[in-house]
Amino acid sequence: MNHAFKRRFFALAASVAALIGAGPLPAQPADSGWSPRSGDVWVDAWLGDINRYGARYREPFVDEMVRYYGAPRELVGDLLGNRGWTPGDVYYACALAQVLGRPCRYVVDEWNRDHAQGWGAVAQRLGIKPGSAEFHRLKRGFVPTYDRWGRPITIDRELRRDYPNRPYRDYPPPAATGKGRDKAKDPGKPAAKGAKAPAKNERRS
Repeated sequence: MNHAFKRRFFALAASVAALIGAGPLPAQPADSGWSPRSGDVWVDAWLGDINRYGARYREPFVDEMVRYYGAPRELVGDLLGNRGWTPGDVYYACALAQVLGRPCRYVVDEWNRDHAQGWGAVAQRLGIKPGSAEFHRLKRGFVPTYDRWGRPITIDRELRRDYPNRPYRDYPPPAATGKGRDKAKDPGKPAAKGAKAPAKNERRS
């Protein structure tokens, strides 16, 4: 076997091995460009924070999905492990399913069917539109989850009536660009002036 033929043979073998071991595509890559595109800046910001929490504290995250969102433990493990989903994507799929009264797997399958325009388009296809009572319920559900994790969360104007004593800050509307969007990516920044500070027993991990 001459040298040139050997190079071509091993290159082909490496390509085949990569294809065989490639596994399912993730919901969205968990890198700095990750964006759930829910249609709500507050939701996007806190889904990003859930990514950070779930990556560091996987078991409490999985337990929350199983116990309070009715997701099968094996499904959550499969999504996070074999399929490469981010914790934020897993949370949102199961939270949408809970509002719809459907199994989490149903929303996962809907995402897999078509997600070119992000979670906002998937949710609207399922009948949950920004501004609707169902979407408000979806947003409200973040707060008790954070409470169970012992992790502080800052609410937006829409949730202020539900949680009047919570730390609050204004989030830019979905159409905002540039500096406003960048700020929304860091939900842990101080609350708006006059908002109450988080309780002493709440710590950011």
